[in-house]
Amino acid sequence: MAAAREGLGSGKKLVDLFYDVVSPYSWLGLEVLCRYRPIWNIELRLRPAFLGGIMKEASNQPPAMVPKRGQYMMKDIPRMAKYYEVPLKMPKDFFQSVIKKGSLPAMRFVTAVDIAQPQFLESVSRELWMRIWCRDEDILEPESILAAAERAGVPSDQAKKLLEMSTSPEVKNRLRTTTDEALKYGAFGLPSFVAHVNGEPQLLFGSDRLELLANVLGEKWLGPVPVSAKL
Repeated sequence: MAAAREGLGSGKKLVDLFYDVVSPYSWLGLEVLCRYRPIWNIELRLRPAFLGGIMKEASNQPPAMVPKRGQYMMKDIPRMAKYYEVPLKMPKDFFQSVIKKGSLPAMRFVTAVDIAQPQFLESVSRELWMRIWCRDEDILEPESILAAAERAGVPSDQAKKLLEMSTSPEVKNRLRTTTDEALKYGAFGLPSFVAHVNGEPQLLFGSDRLELLANVLGEKWLGPVPVSAKL
């Protein structure tokens, strides 16, 4: 089982990325790992999880809820966006868009995509990040989710079926199971990376731990933009 999970037959090491589109740092982590996927020869497995559930079970709270951390975050995100070359911008009403509204309907839709149309998982996730973290748009209303799916290339009829599927017990259970799996690895926030090396899973938290991830994988860190890959 361990050999299969690590993709040893293909010479690739498996890296799980547990993420939520409400997390801007998860977006940074995704883009950098996508750039490194061919360089490190890794199998990157995207694992949609629910940040709200992780925070609750880990007795954690969003950084923005701690005043000083919140002030730091307002400055940190623009700096990180520039450094990582990702078009990430703060929503005008951060508390309303991120903290109060959350992401549950969006992450259920992403989970439905993962189950039924996994070839669109990366692109749909990216489009939802683009909506909230680049264009300051809604990600919870059905029309918003369908618009993101359309931009991601999902045919309209399939997107509508996925939206219907997103409220099913199957999807709710999958999202809950993936969230629980992240917690079992020790996650207390997102993004959380799990590198499967020599049969041992190693958890790393945060998009600022990618240099350490390289070390764990026995690879070289060449900065956040190792090639001229830009969005």
